[in-house]
Amino acid sequence: MDIQSIKDRLRPLGNRKNIQGMARFGITPKRTFGVSMPDLIDLSREIGRDHELALDLWNEGIRETMILGALVDDVECVTEEQMERWVLDLDYWEICDQVIMKLFERTPFAEKKAFEWVRRDEEFVKRAGFVLMARMPRVQKAWDDVRFIPILDEIEKGARDDRHNVKKAVNWALREIGKKNLTLNRLAIERAEIILEFDNSGAKWIARDALNELRGSKVQERLRKRERT
Repeated sequence: MDIQSIKDRLRPLGNRKNIQGMARFGITPKRTFGVSMPDLIDLSREIGRDHELALDLWNEGIRETMILGALVDDVECVTEEQMERWVLDLDYWEICDQVIMKLFERTPFAEKKAFEWVRRDEEFVKRAGFVLMARMPRVQKAWDDVRFIPILDEIEKGARDDRHNVKKAVNWALREIGKKNLTLNRLAIERAEIILEFDNSGAKWIARDALNELRGSKVQERLRKRERT
C-alpha cells in the first residue's frame, strides 16, 4: 500500500465531529482527517510492518499518517537518529504519547533517550522523556527497584517545570512508578512529599495528585495483594 492509497483510505474515515472532540482534549494537529484511533489501528494491521513506509508516512506531517508511521514501523529498524528527528516534530500531547507507546518504548535506546530528553528544554521533547519514564514500570518488567531511583531523581527535578504538557507527564511517571510494587510505592510517596514542599504551583499539583492516588486504598490493596502472590 502506498502513501496516496493510504490517504484515500483515511479521508472517508474522518469527520468534523472527531476533530472538534479532539480539540476539546488539547489534541491540536495542524493537519488531520479526524480519524479515530481504533480505525487507525485496524488500518495499521492491514498494512503490516514496513519501516520505509513508516518513514514516508511520518514525513507526510498529517496526524493520522504520523500515528500510522509509529504503528507500522519495525522497531528493529529504528535508530537513535530517527528518534531524534521524530521527537523534534512533536507539537501536541497525543502524537507525543502515541509515538512513545506504539514504538519508541520498545527500542533498545528507550532508557538512554528518556534521560537525555528530560534534560532538554523543548516542551514536547521533555514530555517525551517523561512519558518514556512513565512507561518503564510496564515495559521493563525485569528491572530491579534500584533502577527506578535515578528516574525518581529526574522526576523531582522535572517537577519544577510549570508547563502543562511537562507537568502532566512528570505526574504520570511518578504515579506509574508508585504503582509497581510496595517498595516503589513508598519511594514514590517520599518523593511526592518532597515535591509538595516546592514553592511552585505546578509541583504542588503533581505531588498532591500523585499522593492522592498512591496513598489510596485501591492502589494499596492491589499492591499488598500482589506482594502476597
